[in-house]
This record gives sequence, C-alpha cells and structure tokens, in this order.
Amino acid sequence: MIPEFLIEQLNNQYGQELTKQILEGYNKKRNTTLRVNTTKTTKENIKTILDEQNIKYEDVSWYEDALILEEEKNLRELDIYKNGEIYMQSLSSMIPPIVLEPKREKILDMAASPGGKTTEIYNLSNKEALITAVEKNPIRADRLKYNLNKQGTTATVLLSDASKLDEFFRFDKILLDAPCSGSGTLSIQDNSLNHFNKNLIKNSVETQKKLLDKALQILKQNSTMVYSTCSILYEENEAQLEQLIKQNKIEIIPINEELFKNIPTLPTKIPGTICVLPNELYEGFFVAKIKKI
Repeated sequence: MIPEFLIEQLNNQYGQELTKQILEGYNKKRNTTLRVNTTKTTKENIKTILDEQNIKYEDVSWYEDALILEEEKNLRELDIYKNGEIYMQSLSSMIPPIVLEPKREKILDMAASPGGKTTEIYNLSNKEALITAVEKNPIRADRLKYNLNKQGTTATVLLSDASKLDEFFRFDKILLDAPCSGSGTLSIQDNSLNHFNKNLIKNSVETQKKLLDKALQILKQNSTMVYSTCSILYEENEAQLEQLIKQNKIEIIPINEELFKNIPTLPTKIPGTICVLPNELYEGFFVAKIKKI
C-alpha cells in the first residue's frame, strides 16, 4: 500500500491529476534497460548478439549507448554481461552523467556505489576523466571496486564518508547523486514501499545538506556540479538548492531541455532543472546542474 502521507504530500506538491499519474507509475512494471559499455565494445556488436539471442530491443532517442528491451530476459547468463560489455541501469540514472559533460578533468563521484554512473562518466569522457569515487560502506565499496574492474573503468576508490572529505581536496566537477528517500523509485512490484516512511525523508534531507555543503567546499570556484536524487519530493530537491541560491553560493545552469525532450517530466520550482515522471520506462528522478559562485 502507498502511504497516505505520501499521497497527501504529492497532491499538495503536484495536484491531483499529476499525482494520479505518479501513482499509476508506481503500479507499473518497468522495462529492462541497459547501457552499452563503450570502453569494451560497440553498440553494433551488442545489437548483433541480442539479435542472435532473439532478444528484441529499442533505441533511446536521447542517448546513443542505451537500449530498452521489449521483454524481460535473463541477460546475466550471456557473456556480454559476464564480461562487463553491458551494464544494467535505469534510464533515469543515465541522465546525471550526461548533464555533467565529463572531459579530461578531475571528477568526484560523491556517492558512487554500485558504480553505474562512475563507469558512465568514464565512457562519456572517452576514458580520459580522472575520477575519484567515494563510498563509506565497506561492503558497497567492494561492490563498487568489483564493478569498476569488470567494466574496465579506471578510478580511485575512497572508503570514506563523502561529507567528511578533507577540505584540501579540489575538483573540476562533482557528481552528487545523493542518498534519498527513493520516492521516485517506489513500486508495488517489490518491497520498496515497506521501508518508506517520514523518518527516511527527514534523514535523507539532513544527509543531502551535509553532502552539498562539502561538495561546494571542495569544488573549484566557478566550476560545475550535478545534484541528483531518485526522489520527486520538493524538500529533497529544489528546497535544498533554494537555500544555497539565497545564500549566493550557487547559480543554476539550465539543462538543455531539447536533449531530453522525449522524457516524461514533472514541473519543478526551479527553472532549468528536471524532474522525471515515474512510468513503465523511467524512475522518478531529479537532476540539477549547478555552478559554484
């Protein structure tokens, strides 16, 4: 069951019609989606193998390396999965690294495990980004290292609480895909609703604020970062940034809407940011590009 407090919160934020669409999204089973690991192979090679396995797929208009499978298949049995030539990843979570526009520069992935976005950053930079990936949980850090190795991604992994990183660090760009309540990924198809409560939201907001403060401390002046969450709730998204805007610490760099024009979105209170509507293809996701003033 979807908690009543969440339905009320969504109604207050988005209105009844959009809330109805969000709740319908929670009820839908999401398609399997993947990203081609261009460090190891090409999209043409992956398509050839999928054709041989009689696995039907669709391209994604806004991302050359992504594919949507028309039906659920156990790709984990195929060599292309075992060898790290593909990465099982939701479409929404592929957006932040694209918005980051990584190049040959020092990049911090502040909450990196399990490594999907880290490996995507590496691919998008043509294997030139100098990446530091942070994870504070030892088990999750081991998983991160495993995935980076499997995908052929070169990165430095720090076992640390990202909110307590040494203030003498300096980065050209930062991706903060912050821990959140997961309000955009809720589904009646799994047990995610069992763990969703008000305390989860409250604790997430506190963690996000600490991570944002640290990110702005170690991001170079006039440099950019991407802040994202898999939440669709105002207090975890725009509210976090509005405080920093008022304090004249950041300005918003508008995301190119044309690039993502085929993605279903929800209205946001900050122009130039994106909030993805959850449905059968997409998880609910918030993405903002920020410049440190």
